[in-house]
Amino acid sequence: MTTTPTTTSPTPEPEGLAGPADPRTARPGRLIQNESTTEIPVHLLFRDESRPASVPLGPTVVGRRQGTGEQPRLRRPAEPEPRPGPGVDPDLAERPARVLPGAVGVFAGACGAAGCAAASWWAGVVPSLAAQALRLPAYAGAGLGPAQWAAYAGAGALGLFGFGGLARGRTGRAWVLDLFGRYRGTVRRTGLMWVNPLLLRRRVDVRLRHWRSEPMPAADGDGIAVRVVVRVVWRVRDTARATLGVEDHETYLRECVEAALARVPVEPPGTAEVTAEAAGDALTRLAAADAAPVGLEVFSVRPVRAEYAPEVAAVMHRRRMAALDARQRAGVLTSVVDSVEDTVTRLTVRGLVDLDDYERKVLVRDLTVAFCSGRGETGP
Repeated sequence: MTTTPTTTSPTPEPEGLAGPADPRTARPGRLIQNESTTEIPVHLLFRDESRPASVPLGPTVVGRRQGTGEQPRLRRPAEPEPRPGPGVDPDLAERPARVLPGAVGVFAGACGAAGCAAASWWAGVVPSLAAQALRLPAYAGAGLGPAQWAAYAGAGALGLFGFGGLARGRTGRAWVLDLFGRYRGTVRRTGLMWVNPLLLRRRVDVRLRHWRSEPMPAADGDGIAVRVVVRVVWRVRDTARATLGVEDHETYLRECVEAALARVPVEPPGTAEVTAEAAGDALTRLAAADAAPVGLEVFSVRPVRAEYAPEVAAVMHRRRMAALDARQRAGVLTSVVDSVEDTVTRLTVRGLVDLDDYERKVLVRDLTVAFCSGRGETGP
């Protein structure tokens, strides 16, 4: 039986939907063309479940090479700036000031001096001998009139403004500029420069600094008074807050260290339940947190010397000596017991003596007394 293949005609499209798309009106889909595979919808690559559907996607077409495994780069979050303290202006922060090269001030001062000399010659103030020495033409001069005085004032102001604004910047030093009580910026440049002479300059040392404190009051783990000498390494990080945000930043840092000592127990050497390294780390963390709002950066606060206060030093010395003596006696007793046990064991194992319980106790007692007497005479 012969089967006639049936052909199905394509289903006609509804009117208005069939027909080729007009290239001028068709909207291209947002696709990424891969080099060797098919087209990939771009929204599948950038889909985020937490992103709402109404938020538009960033790039429409993204070029990506095959097999590169490229991933979106994550930016490392910047470290937050320390917030100012409760008494510091939140808008007060260091910013660079506007200064000019020193050559500008030198040029302006030279022009002012030349203008004063020219005004003097114009007014006839220059003596004839000076005119002959300078080989200037003979000129009687017009006298000191309003025009000459105005020339003097202008040239003198220019010279004073030029030479008066010259400043020398040094490495490790900064200038905090203040105009009528308002902060205008910080200069950290070095070399010759020109600064507005109307600005008030405050010199700040921004180098790494350290100081060794005098004995400060503290306490150990039991609350007993201790005198501690610490070494602090620090520097000024924000010159505006350190100069204008607090009256004296060095005094403030000293008080921060004292406050940290009041919260961290410091043990004298030899009795340290808390090691000096751990105490230094705790002191550094507390002092740095207190000093950061005023623009100070604390690197380390380390105890250099710790000793008991004079009023309790004698008592603590006797207690310490008693503890050392008890520790020494315990060590001697342990050594004697070990020696007696070893002696009796050797005598018994080698068969040199045959002892009953009573004789063993007597021997142990005699050996203990002998060893203790010998240790007491010769020392441990």
